Amino acid sequence: MRKAQKQQALDFIESLHQAHGEIENAVGRKNLILAQNMLGECQQFAISFGENIEKLEGEGHITVSYVEDYCEVLFRVYEDVCNGHANEPQIHKLLGEQLSRIENSVQNDIKVKKEIAFFPYKASMWDSLESVYLAAREDPECDAFVVPIPYYDLNPDRSFGQMHYEGREYPKNIEVMDWQSYHFEKRKPDAIYIHNPYDSWNLVTSVHPRFYAENLKKYTEKLIYIPYFVLSEIEPEDQARIDKMKHFCFIPGTVWADKVIVQSEKMKQIYVNEYSKGAMAAGLSGRHVDRDLLNQKILGLGSPKLEKIAGSLDAEIPDDWQSKMVTKDNERKKVIFFNTNVSLMLNNQERFIDNLRRIACIMESYRERFTVIWREHPLTNEALKSMHPDLQRDYLAFKSGFCSKEWVILDTLAQAHTAMAVSDGYFGAGGSLAAMYFVTGKPMMVTDYHYPNEISLKPTTLEKLKLSMRHRTYYNEKNINSLNLFLENIEDLKVYQRQRFHDSLMADGLGKGAGRKIYRVLSD
Repeated sequence: MRKAQKQQALDFIESLHQAHGEIENAVGRKNLILAQNMLGECQQFAISFGENIEKLEGEGHITVSYVEDYCEVLFRVYEDVCNGHANEPQIHKLLGEQLSRIENSVQNDIKVKKEIAFFPYKASMWDSLESVYLAAREDPECDAFVVPIPYYDLNPDRSFGQMHYEGREYPKNIEVMDWQSYHFEKRKPDAIYIHNPYDSWNLVTSVHPRFYAENLKKYTEKLIYIPYFVLSEIEPEDQARIDKMKHFCFIPGTVWADKVIVQSEKMKQIYVNEYSKGAMAAGLSGRHVDRDLLNQKILGLGSPKLEKIAGSLDAEIPDDWQSKMVTKDNERKKVIFFNTNVSLMLNNQERFIDNLRRIACIMESYRERFTVIWREHPLTNEALKSMHPDLQRDYLAFKSGFCSKEWVILDTLAQAHTAMAVSDGYFGAGGSLAAMYFVTGKPMMVTDYHYPNEISLKPTTLEKLKLSMRHRTYYNEKNINSLNLFLENIEDLKVYQRQRFHDSLMADGLGKGAGRKIYRVLSD
């Protein structure tokens, strides 16, 4: 039984106690007709109450037997009233004692079960919630539901375009419920988890407005937001880097959520600081700027995404990938995970396609030694259509040509974990996938976000390339030959990167046991 349902049962019992007092008064005033009518009403209410308990707790539940006994006592008192034998003390004793048995049974024999709903929208982002759901599913005192929700492309005028629903793309071990069958407005789950924080703020897509955080908050005691992304760790004093990500800290999901879960304590400090600034700039007050309350709202409990990566490093290679990952002599080639995202497109704009062609040309020169697994951001085409329709045709032409190469694999799996597991290194955009890939301990290079302005035509050396890390967790593509050096020296760079960063990251345990920890803390 749900917490709210149990409280309703106790409230109903309290109303019967009050009815008993009115019956006693009616008998005392010799208004026997009123007493008989009220006893009949108590009987009908008790029968419905017992049927409801049986429906929720199962046939033969002990509370139902006490309700049946209560109905028999009501009938005996009714007969005594009709025969003029009833008196006030007798009614108080008989009805009160039996109703107290029911009340004690509801309190002690009916266990409260929580209901938790998870509302993911893109299957590729499910990993940000999965381990929390699995922890909830293991709890015998919790009913957990995964309800994938639809989302829409936004047209250039911000009207809703095509609807997408990815409910059939989730892992086989995840039981999903159709979004049109789960009526959260009536069910009022004890907690709702979301990973889309934007409501109407996104320029490219929008979830169905019914699932905006602002609306969900009306129907649950606890709305919980876990970001669908992870970020490279930032020192709370590094305001220059914080300024590039602070827009994540004050958005509808963080505003309406009761709890916001971020990947680390350092990230929590940043979120608290930037949320407070955003709230003050928006004219909000009270709980939105109270640092004690914000420290209770925003929790650095770790990222389920990082936990998923750490547990997926032994993933099997899909059959249709394997043939592209070996040389003509049947020896395994090195594999590069090539990631592009929407930010890369937005920053490079009309030079976006030129940059892709440049990268593809370099990679092709290493095709005998390397296979490339390309994962484009799932919203790339929608973003181009909405924000840069002039680039869409050239992009699709590039994609078609690049993916036709025998050394290129287009990763269309719901999640990126397989590509991360089977690859030997990472090249491409920064952002969430780059931060996740760091957990693997494999070498990484982030491409230029402002091509060609920030790529020097002067070649660099391997030693200088290593120095490009500095305080970063990746090598930076700053010179015309940076990618060449990265591919030619990938094993050496792997050793160097691990020596600098990997051990310290794993010691921090950013994703270790995150799902269970989040579920446990938020269940207390």
